[in-house]
Amino acid sequence: MKIVCIGGGPAGLYFALLMKQLSVEHDITVVERNKPYDTFGWGVVFSDATMDNMREWDPETAEEIQQAFNHWDDIELLFKGRTIRSGGHGFVGIGRKKLLNILQARCERLDVKLVFETDAQSDADYPDADLIIASDGVNSRIRSQHAEVFKPDIVTRPNRFIWLGTKKLYDAFTFDFVRTEHGWFQGHIYKFDDTTTTFIIECTEATYLAHGLDKLDQDASVAFCEQVFADNLQGEKLLSNSRHLRGSAWLNFQRVVCEQWWLKNEHDNHVVLMGDAVHTAHFAIGSGTKLAIEDAIELTRQFKALGDSPAHIGEVLDTYQELRRVETLRLQNAAWNAMEWFEVCGQRYCDQLLPEQFMYSMLTRSQRISHENLRLRDAEWLGGYERWFAEQAGLSIPPDEAAPPPMFTPYTMRSVTLKNRIVVSPMAQYSAVDGLVGDYHLVHLGARAMGGAGMVFAEMSCVSAQGRITPGCPGLYAPEHTAAFKRIADWIHTNSDAKFAIQIGHAGAKASTRVAWEGTDLPLVEGNWPIISASEQQYLEAVSQTSKAMTRADMDRVTAEFVASTQAAAEAGADWLELHCAHGYLLSSFISPLTNHRSDEYGGSLDNRLRYPLEVFTAVRAAWPEDLPISVRISAHDWVEGGITPADAVEIAKAFKAAGADMIDCSSGQVSKEEKPVYGRMFQTPFADRIRQEAGIPTIAVGAISEADHANSILAAGRADLCAVARPHLANPSWTLTEAAKIGYTPIKWPKPYHAGKAQMEAIFAREKAMNS
Repeated sequence: MKIVCIGGGPAGLYFALLMKQLSVEHDITVVERNKPYDTFGWGVVFSDATMDNMREWDPETAEEIQQAFNHWDDIELLFKGRTIRSGGHGFVGIGRKKLLNILQARCERLDVKLVFETDAQSDADYPDADLIIASDGVNSRIRSQHAEVFKPDIVTRPNRFIWLGTKKLYDAFTFDFVRTEHGWFQGHIYKFDDTTTTFIIECTEATYLAHGLDKLDQDASVAFCEQVFADNLQGEKLLSNSRHLRGSAWLNFQRVVCEQWWLKNEHDNHVVLMGDAVHTAHFAIGSGTKLAIEDAIELTRQFKALGDSPAHIGEVLDTYQELRRVETLRLQNAAWNAMEWFEVCGQRYCDQLLPEQFMYSMLTRSQRISHENLRLRDAEWLGGYERWFAEQAGLSIPPDEAAPPPMFTPYTMRSVTLKNRIVVSPMAQYSAVDGLVGDYHLVHLGARAMGGAGMVFAEMSCVSAQGRITPGCPGLYAPEHTAAFKRIADWIHTNSDAKFAIQIGHAGAKASTRVAWEGTDLPLVEGNWPIISASEQQYLEAVSQTSKAMTRADMDRVTAEFVASTQAAAEAGADWLELHCAHGYLLSSFISPLTNHRSDEYGGSLDNRLRYPLEVFTAVRAAWPEDLPISVRISAHDWVEGGITPADAVEIAKAFKAAGADMIDCSSGQVSKEEKPVYGRMFQTPFADRIRQEAGIPTIAVGAISEADHANSILAAGRADLCAVARPHLANPSWTLTEAAKIGYTPIKWPKPYHAGKAQMEAIFAREKAMNS
């Protein structure tokens, strides 16, 4: 094959040498616009795993790189006068120039043609090539010329960064956070050879503009950065080799994702994007070079497996695209999470978190590193952090004992102390009769109270018969309802050390529907009752009943119903109350602009839309015992254009906090059938995290939290104060006890009658862990 690589970065060079090794018959040329052995930039990083792949595919190049790279395991944080270090992270750093020089020399030894100082204008310049590799960088000219086929999605991110170097040497990957009068700067610092360190400095656009950095040239920008990081540099200079860039050399990161990775051009050449031309990954996790190298490896692997002749190119490129797309998106998602963390850390974490928790949050920023993964990397550091977290929760841990994992630390709100941070979510069971809970609910809730959770929520208990979602939903609007709930509360308090919580609400426009297994959200076949909401609406267009917009008299009546239900919950012996203001139910329908179309003082602005829910909450808070907590469940994202956004959710949380709420239960969606949620593990946790930090109120994280590792990571990072677990508790009432056994936390108490099963379960999981290690 005749192969032309346009762009002499890591992707183009490494693919060229791998394919030349695959067959010396291949005619391969790399076209580079810069001079021979000339490059810009400082050091690049990639993982130990990438080095392992390189050793497999080209041991000679890997050996040369290994002789030149700087390897380190430690990450060090400089923050608020503290230095914190964690090990076991496994990075490789090498000068970009040195890496390219090694690859260039290796190409020359293999008779790959290197053409320098040639700025290729188009893939059409090489009509006789069988395969053209467009590895021409983030601003790829080839990608732009065929944008209608490649369909690039390019997002310019808000933070500014400048890529500098220094002669000061560091023995760990170092992050330095410095506060100025206009905001925070963060340094990403790593040594890449015996004499030089990369020093990337990042800040928000607002901080960049407030300091007038947009008006400075490169020399003045470098001098400014030296002043900001003077304590760190200790007299050393910062250096720039970006003289090819105009202005101050401050850049915005561009995230690139392409729908299509290859095409056939007008000359019937196959053209494929590689490296930054097809995908970029933020420097916050240092995966750009890794992606480029592994693109080259995977494409070569497919040529080796499927055939390295022109006849096989189309099949090879199809397979390559599908395989690399999955891995690339995984890394890009991790890089996106890490990037967003650095973009918001000044607003969300730097001022709010203590250094110990800030370090944990930073280490887990990409969501690729979990709690137990940190234990594998640095058990000593994590053990010390768990001790610190437990002490913050009020525990005193003897020096010779390990601290409990975060999910098994207590949590106190007002007079109520939960034995641990796991909550059984309110989950509709559709098994009440005329609002009355019975033996089914006693068994259901009692089993989960004995299953180890710190608190068990009953499903939403409706404040009136008309406020029920279905005829099978519980109520708290009659004396017999109170007595039935008291029976459950008394049983839980007598037979377990779990707390019991009641959530009250009104279904609004989603009332008078069938139980789930007969058709979720469908109106009753017969016996429907009138429904009300903030505005006239149908939840299911052309299917649902049409709700009546509430009048002032309706509001007064419903407020009184909420107060009566609150008093009933207290009489029943509930330890905790939650007001349901989410999921399109009555109070939620006032908050969301998708369902509130009122023109009076209860519609329009967010302040107006919150007016009635806050009236209800204020009345409920006054009726609920002062020493007991109240949480509020909200939909933090409607997942519909024009609906509630996470930024709105912060303001909603602030309003409820000001009214006396103790905690926000952070759910999302179910307000409109037009919603398009983005699912994934712990997918709603970012809402809890943002509200906790920016609104300054404790939160409950919900949604796809299915294992102890999830809960421990969320709690340890300060992303939430409690974790509510739903479906796993349906499958296993003793989910909390089971997860404790899985992670080897044996001090947890079991109900005395069940104690004989404890050692057996722990032994089974210990044996499985030993077999898999």
